[in-house]
Amino acid sequence: MTKLKILDLSFNKLSGEIPDNFSSLADVDYIYLTGNQLTGAVHPWILQKAQTVDLSYNNFDATNTDCEERSINLFASSAVDNATSYPATSGLATCLKNRPCPENRHNLFINCGGGEVEIGDNIYADDSASLTPASSSFPDGKFWGYSSTGHFLDDSINADNYIVNNDNISILSKDNAQLYMNARRSAISLTYYGFCLVNGIYNVRLHFAEISFTGNNSYKSLGRRAFNVYIQGKLVWKDFNIVIEAGGVGKEVIRNFTANVTKGTLEIRLYWAGKGTNAIPTRGVYGPLISAISVYYPGFKIQGESASISAGTVVGIVAAIVFVVFLFLVILWWRGCLGREDETAQDLKVLALQIGSFTLRQIKAATNNFDVANKIGEGGFGSVYKGLLSDGTTIAVKQLSSKSKQGNREFVTELGMISALQHPHLVKLYGCCIEGNQLVLVYEYMENNCLARALFGPEEFQLKLDWGTRHKICVGIARGLAYLHEESRLKIVHRDIKATNILLDKDLNSKISDFGLAKLDEEDNTHISTKIAGTYGYMAPEYAMHGYLTEKADVYSFGIVALEVVSGRSNTSYQKKEKCFYLLDWARVLKERGNLMDLVDQRLGSHFDEKEVLAMINVALLCTNATSALRPLMSSVVSMLEGKVAVPVLDSEGTIITEETIEAMRKHFKGDEDQAVDENISKSMLTDGPWTGTASSTSVNDLYPINPDTDNWQNRK
Repeated sequence: MTKLKILDLSFNKLSGEIPDNFSSLADVDYIYLTGNQLTGAVHPWILQKAQTVDLSYNNFDATNTDCEERSINLFASSAVDNATSYPATSGLATCLKNRPCPENRHNLFINCGGGEVEIGDNIYADDSASLTPASSSFPDGKFWGYSSTGHFLDDSINADNYIVNNDNISILSKDNAQLYMNARRSAISLTYYGFCLVNGIYNVRLHFAEISFTGNNSYKSLGRRAFNVYIQGKLVWKDFNIVIEAGGVGKEVIRNFTANVTKGTLEIRLYWAGKGTNAIPTRGVYGPLISAISVYYPGFKIQGESASISAGTVVGIVAAIVFVVFLFLVILWWRGCLGREDETAQDLKVLALQIGSFTLRQIKAATNNFDVANKIGEGGFGSVYKGLLSDGTTIAVKQLSSKSKQGNREFVTELGMISALQHPHLVKLYGCCIEGNQLVLVYEYMENNCLARALFGPEEFQLKLDWGTRHKICVGIARGLAYLHEESRLKIVHRDIKATNILLDKDLNSKISDFGLAKLDEEDNTHISTKIAGTYGYMAPEYAMHGYLTEKADVYSFGIVALEVVSGRSNTSYQKKEKCFYLLDWARVLKERGNLMDLVDQRLGSHFDEKEVLAMINVALLCTNATSALRPLMSSVVSMLEGKVAVPVLDSEGTIITEETIEAMRKHFKGDEDQAVDENISKSMLTDGPWTGTASSTSVNDLYPINPDTDNWQNRK
C-alpha cells in the first residue's frame, strides 16, 4: 500500500472520518474519495502529498484555507447548511458566506467553455478558464461558479483538457452559433451554481451540441455519450443523449426546465452514470458536456422601486394602454385570425417547446413560395410540400390550412408530442414556423412517400416491394410503436396508425408520422375515455364503440396494416355502392378454411418466405383480436416477427391457447374423475377449430407434453 500511486474509493457509501494511518501512503498521486458519506476535517497530508484530490459528494468540514486550494474539491456535497443562504453544500456555504450579495439578481447566462458573447439582449459570461481535474471555480466578482469531479485516467492525450473546441459546427439556426463553438466537459460530474438570486420559480434553459464526435463514417463517429441531468438535486432527465435529442452530431438542442429557488442558490448538475462510450473507439469523450446555460425569472419586477405618480399621469397611462389594446384587437379581427392565433400562442407557451425555429421567408424560399409543383401530399391538417434549405438539406413542409378548424389544435399537439420523441422509426421534426396566421411544421424529407401509395396507390406511383422489404417495413413499424408505448419518456397512443401515416425513406425504411391525434397515456389509468378520433377501418372496436383508449388500439391498427402489407390491398375498398370489401373479414374466412396463403399479394408470385408470411398473418390476427386484453404488446410483436419467440396458437374463437389457459380449464371443469376431465380437455383441443401458426409455433405437445413410454391420450393425468 505504501507504493500505491492511485487511491480510488469512490462511490462506496463509506462513512466516518478518514483514518490517520492513510497518511503513510507516501507515493500516492491521485486521491478519489468522491460519492461517499465521509465527515470531519480535511487531513493536511492530502494537500501535501497528492497532485489531484477529489473529495466531492461527502460531508467534510470546509475551512477558508480549503476554499483557496483549487485542487481540492469540496463543493459538490450531500450536506445542507441551513444556517446560510447557500443550501447546496457545507463547503459552498463556508467559502461564500463572507461574499456580499447584490439585490434583485434574477438571471444568469453562461457560455460554458467559451468566452463572453452577446446574444440578443443577453450577455453570456466568460467560462473559458482551464482547470485541473476534480476542481472548482468561484471567481471573485461573479455570482456563479462550478465544480468538476473525476479525472480521465484512461486518456493520456486529453486527460487535462476539460474544454472541447470545434470550429466547424453546423446547426440549423445560426443566430446563436457562438454558444456552440465550445463546451465544458467533466469525467464524472459537472455542477454549476448560481447564487444571490431572488427567490422564486426560474426558467432554466440548457444548451447542448455534440462537438466531440464526427458525423461522417470515420472511427470517431461511433462514440456515444449519455448522462443524467439534475436541477436542485432532482433528476429531471435520465440518460440524456445529445446526438439523439438533437437529431445528429454538431446540431444544437435546447431543453427547458423549471427550478424553485428558495434560499438564493441554484444548482444544475450533470452526472455521468457509466453509460455510453468510455474507451474504444473514442477515448476520453465520455461524461457530461454542456455548451451554455440560460436562467431567468419570468416577469421579474424590481422590488422597492415604486415612486409616487400623479393621478393625471395614471389616467393617461391607462387610457393609452386601453387604446393600444383595442387597436390591436381590431387589427386581429380584421385579419380574421383573432381566436386562432391567441389560442395557439397560449398553447405553445404552456408547452414551452424548445425546438428549431424557421422564418416564413426561409420556408417560402425553400418551397418556391409553396409552389404547387412541390406539393407532395394533402391531409386533414393541410398541404405538404417538398423544400430545399440553403445548406442543401431537403425538407418536408406541412402547412396548416387556413380553412382548418381542427388543424390548429392538432398542430400544437403534434408539435408537443414529436418534439419530445427521437427514434429511427419516427419521422424526425426539424422545427416549426409560427408567423401571423401561418403555422408550419418542418420534417425530414421521405423520398418514397407513404406506404399506402407504394402498395395500392395509383399504378404509376406503386413500388415493387419484395417480401424482404415488406417484412422489414412491418418490423420497423412495430419497433416505432414499441418505443411509443413502452420505451419513451412519454407513453403515447398514436390513435391513427394507417398505411398513409407510414412514410418510407430512400432505403424503404418505415417511419411513423402524423402525431396530430396522439394522446398521452396516463400511467395510473388502465383506459382513457375520450372523444373518438381516428380512421374507420383501422380503429379498434372497443375504442370506436365505447371510447376506451389504450395502447392496444394501436396494436389493432398495426394488425390491419400488416394484413395490407401481406396482401397488397387496402383494408376497405368499395367496388359498388352496395358492396364493400373488408380485408380483415376475408383473412378470418381464409383462416377458417385453412387457406391463409390465398391472402398473399399475387405480385409477389412465389418469391417469398412462406414461414415468415404465415407468422406475419397470424401476428396480425393476434393484434386484431376483438378482445383488447388478448392482443400482444408491441415489444412482443417485434420478437414474434423477428422469429425470436413463437407465435401463440389461437383456437377457433381467436383465444390464445397457453399453459395458463389449459390449467384454468382444468380447474374449472375438475371433478371426481380426473382422468375423464383430462381426456375431455385434450379431445376438445384437438377437435375445436384449426391449429394455426408457423412451423415454430407452440403445439399441443409443447403445451402439455406426453411421455411416449407411459402416457397416451386415453389414460393420462
